[in-house]
Amino acid sequence: MNLSQKILLLCLALATPLCQAQPDITVDASPAIPATPDPAIAHALETIQPSRIQETIDTLIRFGTRSTLSSMEMDLPPGKGINAAADWIAAQFDEISKQCGGCLEVHRDTFIADPASGGPWAGRIPRPTRITSIYAILRGTDPVQARRMYLVTGHYDSRNSNILDARGAAPGANDDASGVAVSLECARALTQLRFPATLVFAAVAGEEQGLLGSAHLAHLAREQNWNLEAVLNNDIVGGDTTPGDTLQLKNRVRVFSEGIPEAATPQQIRRIRALGKESDSPSRELARAIADTARTYFASPKSRPFSAFLVFRPDRYLRGGDHSSFNHEGFAAVRLTEWRENYNHQHQNVVMPVAGSGAPALGDLAQFVDFSYVARVARLNAATLATLASSPGPPAHLRILARKLENGTTLHWQPPAGAGPPVHYELLWRETFAPDWQFMRVIRPQAPSAPVDVTVPISKDNVIFGVRSVDAEGHRSLVAVP
Repeated sequence: MNLSQKILLLCLALATPLCQAQPDITVDASPAIPATPDPAIAHALETIQPSRIQETIDTLIRFGTRSTLSSMEMDLPPGKGINAAADWIAAQFDEISKQCGGCLEVHRDTFIADPASGGPWAGRIPRPTRITSIYAILRGTDPVQARRMYLVTGHYDSRNSNILDARGAAPGANDDASGVAVSLECARALTQLRFPATLVFAAVAGEEQGLLGSAHLAHLAREQNWNLEAVLNNDIVGGDTTPGDTLQLKNRVRVFSEGIPEAATPQQIRRIRALGKESDSPSRELARAIADTARTYFASPKSRPFSAFLVFRPDRYLRGGDHSSFNHEGFAAVRLTEWRENYNHQHQNVVMPVAGSGAPALGDLAQFVDFSYVARVARLNAATLATLASSPGPPAHLRILARKLENGTTLHWQPPAGAGPPVHYELLWRETFAPDWQFMRVIRPQAPSAPVDVTVPISKDNVIFGVRSVDAEGHRSLVAVP
């Protein structure tokens, strides 16, 4: 198959006007194809099984309520409430750490949320309330690259119809025991391996009360100068299994990402608009990296394909999630969630209908969760984390040299900090209206520590450029845009 044929196939696959692509856009290009899977990562992914997912979700349901407000209820039955759930999650991380020889640092981020301090969430907390998030750190093996951090999270608190009900049953199977199961399974699978960069596995509280746990953890990360390059927030990833619903899709997960960063300054926003980079925020590049990982590990026709469906907005209508807390602090963060939510199984008191009444069952129960679907979401999370933590990290100080009017484009960048040999780069580009990278060219530096200058006969006015670093095993970094 020659290059023209490949380009034609690519344009048809992406459903773009590339079928009339201009030759100066496709010159000396290869289609942006998936990487080759890493056998060690693929083997670790196979250890993520639905049975363990089900065990985690069933255990979390047995705490009766995981309402954040239940942390202040002193007369709950033994083993009930959110404090007991926090202890169990911490014990799970401790056990995982024990299995890998103490490889995890397990922490609790505990604080008091006081409604007297004000804030939009104050009406959801009637009195000072203790909130505890659990997180475990797998430190990177490389002294320099260990500064790069990648975090996966879900929220372990739950609610029923009354946001102020601290004692009533609130199983929270899909919202969001499913996301906590993803975080725990990523920890179990990935502690079998070691990575140059650092991974963080979290379960936060206070989400239903106003994203309180994630906001506090994100602020802690900013105060402690975490070099947090990516946050994967899994919230409602249970693949709802309502009988008779023919519109649910189990071969994909939605990935929401912000365009213009929430934390951008007015000067940065002006520059984004001037350069046409409204769809190239760090969060959006993270979403594209997840989609690229899905194509690498889960697109084989020999298995059930699974993909990341990119949604170019911060979140769903009328809803919010913990990723936005990290966006607020300036970190790249995305939300993963199932294709089609059933609102009878979220934020509802449990009500089982009378047989033959035709009324729907209400409540967020395990019977509506597809544990195999959650396992597939967990594998995608784990593959993304492993790929990014294994990569050399994104190129540094990437810029387009625009000193004069010309039709070609010259780009300059520095190698990522601490990247050792061998390493190469992939220069990527796409038409300005295309959702994902279309073309690439492999760039091999003169030396691993040498800066790179590349000139291509493609007009910077017609495309968006990006560059990612690739190590000898093919692990790709996040894409940097100039």
